[in-house]
Amino acid sequence: MEEKSVLKKMTMMLAVSAAAMFATTQAGMAQTKLKWAHVYETSEPFHTASVWAAQEIGKRTKGRYAVDVYPASQLGKEADINQGLSLGSVDIIISGSSFAAKSFPPIGVTYYPYTFRDADHLLAYTKSDIFKELAKGYEDKSGHHIVAVTYYGVRQTSSNKPIKSCADLKGLKMRVPDVPAYLAMPRACGANTAPIAFAEVYLALQNGTVEAQENPLTTIEAKKFYEVQKHIVLTGHIVDHLNTVVAGALWKKLSDEDKKIFTDVAQEAAAKATAEIKQNEAKLVAFFKEKGLTVTEVDKNEFRDTVLKNVAFETFGYRKADWERIQEVK
Repeated sequence: MEEKSVLKKMTMMLAVSAAAMFATTQAGMAQTKLKWAHVYETSEPFHTASVWAAQEIGKRTKGRYAVDVYPASQLGKEADINQGLSLGSVDIIISGSSFAAKSFPPIGVTYYPYTFRDADHLLAYTKSDIFKELAKGYEDKSGHHIVAVTYYGVRQTSSNKPIKSCADLKGLKMRVPDVPAYLAMPRACGANTAPIAFAEVYLALQNGTVEAQENPLTTIEAKKFYEVQKHIVLTGHIVDHLNTVVAGALWKKLSDEDKKIFTDVAQEAAAKATAEIKQNEAKLVAFFKEKGLTVTEVDKNEFRDTVLKNVAFETFGYRKADWERIQEVK
């Protein structure tokens, strides 16, 4: 009887210690903390989709990865977080292809004006062979892995003067970010560009330092540029987008199963944000008209032909053959 009792106690002790060891192992596995960084505000779809993705990675890896999202440049500006991938200060970022192009210039061809017809063309490109080749080129040079692409919006023009053709931009004082590909269309059409800091654009438009600027409609609405502009001109010169990038050091450590989880989640998050942005964008033409602005459709072919004639792909390190292959994507 006593032997049975001792045996029972020993069995229980072994079971408890095994459970404790299992719990410790599980806790240890859950301690892989990752930092996901971006420069967008907490109200924007890029952030809400990132938070969803972070939680989903936790669920699908059964708590082995805990991802914290740092929005609104908390871990640095876009250049800093791109550098952080190599320094190990961040594990996952959302960032534009213009930054990826600093490591591998050809991937930036997607910023050449009139590369994409619309959002659907961009999304078809992300499933194409040319995308896979450019993403691999970036990975070979930088070491980092692109897992998803999110639609950001089509860049349009707002102005205090009517614009119906490329020639109407000649001599116009226009704020454009100091990014070569963003400058290509305005400069090809003869605009007088100024790289005013984003935070100062509203005031510059209000006081006439510049007469025009270019951004997606969602940004024009969010930053209230429509309050100090009379015209929205649907130049549609760049279909903007963001890459979700996983640091090379993390990507190499992931098992094939976890690589699939991270990729699936990032792509699902990108699809959520893309759908929300497309929906928001679709409502804005009517919104601007209600606010009393004149919304003008232009002949995009005329703008595109002027850019192609005046701006060589090679000046940016892009390859025209890549651009032509993207044109063929259906």
